[in-house]
Amino acid sequence: MSGGGLQVRLAVTDPVRRRGLAGMLAASGHSVVEEAADVVLSDLLPGSTPPPEAEAPVLVLSDGPAPDHIAGALPRAVEEAQLDAALRAVAAGLIVRAPGVAPSAGFRAADDLPTLTPREVEVLSLVGQGLTNKAVARRLGISVHTVKFHLEALFSKLEAASRAEAVAKGLRNGVIEI
Repeated sequence: MSGGGLQVRLAVTDPVRRRGLAGMLAASGHSVVEEAADVVLSDLLPGSTPPPEAEAPVLVLSDGPAPDHIAGALPRAVEEAQLDAALRAVAAGLIVRAPGVAPSAGFRAADDLPTLTPREVEVLSLVGQGLTNKAVARRLGISVHTVKFHLEALFSKLEAASRAEAVAKGLRNGVIEI
C-alpha cells in the first residue's frame, strides 16, 4: 500500500458482502466511516438503484454499466489491489472503469478528442504505467528520440504541460486504461 488510508463510506446492503469489503478496505489501510468520507463504495446488485450523487466521489461495484454521475465502476469480483487502486484514483478525481467497459454518456465522445495515432496511444499508456522514455523506447523497439517526438505531439494535442497531465487527460477521456 502506498500513501495514507482513505475514509470510505460503504453503501452495501448485504451484511456478508459488507464485512468482506470492510476487510478488504482494512487490509489496504482504509477506514470505514459513516460520515465525512473521501469515497463512497457502493455494491450495486442487478436490478438495484444506483446511489444518488453523494458528498464524495462514488465507486460502484457492478456487473453492468455505471450511471453517468458515478466516478468509478469495477466488476463485483474485484481483487483487493484493484479496489485499493480504484479508490485512490477516484479520490484523486480520476474516472475509473474496468478494462473493456465502454464509457457511458457522461464521458466525452471520441469525436471530441484530438485524434491520437495508435503509437501515441501506446506511448501514453506506457508513460501512464510509470515507464521512463528509455523504457518506453525499449518496450516499443523505437529510439528515445522518437519517444520524445511522440510525447511532444501528445502534449500539443492534449494541451498538456507535463507527462502527468497528459496521462490524467488520457485516463479521464477513456483514451487509455491503466
